Amino acid sequence: MAATSRTAPSDAGRLKQRWSSLLLAPLWDSPTAHKPTDQPRRGHCWHWEDVLRSAQEAASLTSPEVVERRVLRLVNPDPVSPQDESTVGNLSAAIQILLPGEVARPHRHSMHALRFVLQGDGATTFVNGQALPMRPGDMLLTPGNCWHEHRHDGSEPVIWLDVLDVPLHTALGTVTFQPGPVIDCPPTLPTEAWSAAGVLPIDAGGSQSYSPLFHYPAEAVNAALARVPAGPGGMRAVRYVNPSTGGAPMPTIDCTMVSLEAGQMVPETRSTANAVCLIVDGEGETWVGDQHFEWSRYDILTFPQKNWIRHRARSAARLFLVSDREALRRLDLLEETQR
Repeated sequence: MAATSRTAPSDAGRLKQRWSSLLLAPLWDSPTAHKPTDQPRRGHCWHWEDVLRSAQEAASLTSPEVVERRVLRLVNPDPVSPQDESTVGNLSAAIQILLPGEVARPHRHSMHALRFVLQGDGATTFVNGQALPMRPGDMLLTPGNCWHEHRHDGSEPVIWLDVLDVPLHTALGTVTFQPGPVIDCPPTLPTEAWSAAGVLPIDAGGSQSYSPLFHYPAEAVNAALARVPAGPGGMRAVRYVNPSTGGAPMPTIDCTMVSLEAGQMVPETRSTANAVCLIVDGEGETWVGDQHFEWSRYDILTFPQKNWIRHRARSAARLFLVSDREALRRLDLLEETQR
């Protein structure tokens, strides 16, 4: 076989120019190919005092487009681009405020979403026609392609935390949005039919990938958390699950509630998953890699993947965590470590 001739550097440059015109590129020149990122991304903490003041300022705006979606996105401190909607990893988080008498009209989208109610009473979320009360501490699901709307018949503003898998759908090119009117709404059992522990409806039907339990009341979660034995560092944790499978409530999003004892330091953990952490109550501090954050009630933190995370509570505290853990688990990319 004839020997391969060597190409002079000047000829190599001309070759690369020609390849570029053909939309071809040599992999050996790529600065990122098969090279892991050197450092995990930075976390961030949004303090409730700042968030609440901003939400109240948003409440003073009355244009129709604002009333329909009075939402403040939590912006990643290290955005990939100006169009980056990620708060952390595959998750986008936001604060939404609904004033008395306001309505967010019916719509549906491919993105999975949840709402965790922070304050206010009298609002209702409708998911596939089911009316779900919104009370502080409640977690509500609006799974992908389920019709949903919000109405407020109370007397005070209602504020909640939204978390969606928007960045994942953006990356996959699967973002869809459909405004009302409602059509093709699937028949569903009342969410209460799934709320009794250890008991499931017979012949429930359906093969959806998300939890049929759309409403997780605070009282039920807190009662379960109180019954769980304390682990290392006094930490207790419960997982929000799909009662028909025992798995995550939605195919891309996982949720847990954690309680910490005053003065205790819990073991450090590291994961390939990304998480949004809401401080439900209490005061303490968290380390995200080499970053240190002081926190109190309703502060919101992000835990980017591959950072070592540890917490110390100054008072008894509860933390609500939303992660893209389930998406990574399904892709066999989930790695979790504790030390």
